[in-house]
Amino acid sequence: MQTKAERSPTKGLLFGLIITLAAVAAYSFYIRVQLSGLRRLQSEMVDRNRKDSLQLLRVQNDLNSVGLAMRDMLDAGEPYPLTAWTAQFERIRGDLDVALRLEEQLAGANRTEDQRKYLSQSVAQFWAAVERMFSLAAEGKDAEAREQIRLTLQARQESLSTAVSRLLVQNNEGEEEAAGRIAKIYDGVQRQLYLFLGATLVTIVLTSLYLIRTNRMIFARLAALSEQRSDLAQKLISTQESTLRHISRELHDEFGQVLTAIGSLLGRAGSHLPEGSKVREEVQEVREIAQSTLDNIRSLSQALHPVLLEEAGLLSTLDWYIPTVERQSGLKLHYEKSGAPFALEGAANVHVYRVLQEALNNVSRHSGAKEAWVRLNFFPGALELEVEDHGKGILPEKNGRGIGLVAMRERAELIGGSLEFLQPAGGGTTVRLHIERQKVEPHEG
Repeated sequence: MQTKAERSPTKGLLFGLIITLAAVAAYSFYIRVQLSGLRRLQSEMVDRNRKDSLQLLRVQNDLNSVGLAMRDMLDAGEPYPLTAWTAQFERIRGDLDVALRLEEQLAGANRTEDQRKYLSQSVAQFWAAVERMFSLAAEGKDAEAREQIRLTLQARQESLSTAVSRLLVQNNEGEEEAAGRIAKIYDGVQRQLYLFLGATLVTIVLTSLYLIRTNRMIFARLAALSEQRSDLAQKLISTQESTLRHISRELHDEFGQVLTAIGSLLGRAGSHLPEGSKVREEVQEVREIAQSTLDNIRSLSQALHPVLLEEAGLLSTLDWYIPTVERQSGLKLHYEKSGAPFALEGAANVHVYRVLQEALNNVSRHSGAKEAWVRLNFFPGALELEVEDHGKGILPEKNGRGIGLVAMRERAELIGGSLEFLQPAGGGTTVRLHIERQKVEPHEG
């Protein structure tokens, strides 16, 4: 059964994500609807009103042109007969008809049926009166024609101009109304945007707080597990060293003493045999085998736990160990020391030795290199050990995950050091162990 600290935050985060996406989708739909309405309002009302107003202004201009022409026709000093104005009136009438047709198409629902009828009837009546006036003028009745202009045409022209002006005012009022509705839509969208942003910020804050709280619990759990792992690793390494020390001493003391005694007895026995006899030669051969076995056991004992570490320290042990590895593995080792040496506590000596041992084992078994460089640097405030080879190198996917590499890291952590796996310029691998001096110096007491 999972505890509260171990419970995954995935469900809560997915729920929050679904709510956020739903809110974004709903708000996007709302904005789309509002903008669609806004575009429709602008295209159907504002733009059409503006175009309609332009046509109304065109009508107004034609009516003004008619008004000026009639004023000139009433001028007694005008040298031209009234029939001379026929062509100008026909041109104005053609332009006015086109403008009125376009205006009727653009007006749409903005015009009432009464307004449409009034405007069309007024225009028709005006041009009918114009035709009667030109008929009288053609019959030579100029006085009656001018009377027709003063009494009928000017009044109808002014009436049409007034009607068109009212339509222009109506269009302006419609544009103002549309502008107000557009502003209202903008205000609504802006208000909804602020609300949405506020809700989003609240959601982000709540999600962040939830993540922070969950991460704190997870990291607390990880810290506890890491501490437990570190304690377990320390106990395992301590047990391993204790076991290796015990086996090393058993090999050195028990088996070493037995083989030493066997060699001594064989030496005494051989001295009693005749010189040059076959048995004496065989006894001597067995004695040499016993001595060789004794040497191998002593080497194995030193490899398991070099007593030299406890007796002479790290430097002397490495002076013995590196030539031994070079002889046994066939590697060409370049050993360099620098700086003023300082003493290390017993556990630190063992851990540094084991890191070097594992690093050289990796060079011998896995790198394919024929030589390696071992550098032991004593700085004023730290100790640094480097093992470099120019072999295959450590694969990225396996970097630091092998059992031996994990053990090296654990040993570095136990003495408060850091372990790095680097790639030198010439290829291969550099293992670097860095330890602060104050953490490995022997404590007084």
